[in-house]
Amino acid sequence: MTQEELDALMNGDMDLDETFEESETSQPDAAESEEAPSDEPDPHSYRVSALHSWPPPPPTDDNKMVHQLDDVTKESEQKATEIFDLIEGISNDLADGEKQIKKVGGVLQGNIDLFETLSQKFPHVDAFKTQLEKNREAQSEADAILDMLQNGGDTIMNVMDIMQYQDIHRQKIERVINVMRALSTYMNHLFAGKIDDSKRVTSAVHLPGDTTTDDVVSSDDIEALLASFGKK
Repeated sequence: MTQEELDALMNGDMDLDETFEESETSQPDAAESEEAPSDEPDPHSYRVSALHSWPPPPPTDDNKMVHQLDDVTKESEQKATEIFDLIEGISNDLADGEKQIKKVGGVLQGNIDLFETLSQKFPHVDAFKTQLEKNREAQSEADAILDMLQNGGDTIMNVMDIMQYQDIHRQKIERVINVMRALSTYMNHLFAGKIDDSKRVTSAVHLPGDTTTDDVVSSDDIEALLASFGKK
């Protein structure tokens, strides 16, 4: 009952029976209004923004903090494992390359010794001198390739050492998760009650001191209404 209807009833301008009939006929309209779509935001279309503090993010899987942190640690660990596997493969290839280039260097060194001996015994044969110079150049290039492969192996080791920080970051995130879970458990225990929620009585919609009770009839108006009924 609104304030206007209450005033009309107290002044005798309204029949109480008609009021009840109108309230009964208005109930279907109220039911229809309840079925009307609400103004609450759709949780699936909600977008988090630092510029808006209300409404808060809905508790969907995309907004659950621990859920998101668990996904981050799981996915980062999987990607780190894949990276380590690739790095290990490159390191093995570099090690195999070092072994092969060392074998080539041994063959070239044997050729150099041979052509040095031949050049000394047959100084008038230019072919021996030419092959000696070519093998020396090849030996220098093989040594440069060996140095490059060794430097690559050292770089791979440095990369693997740097990747160890990913595991440290994962442990830090897990520590944050454990702290958040501990706080959640503590709050649940702190606000726990002896009465089951399904057995609790509903709380009052309006209480004395509320600022949003303009459409609520005051106790004085109710007493005056009851007094007017007693006079009739």
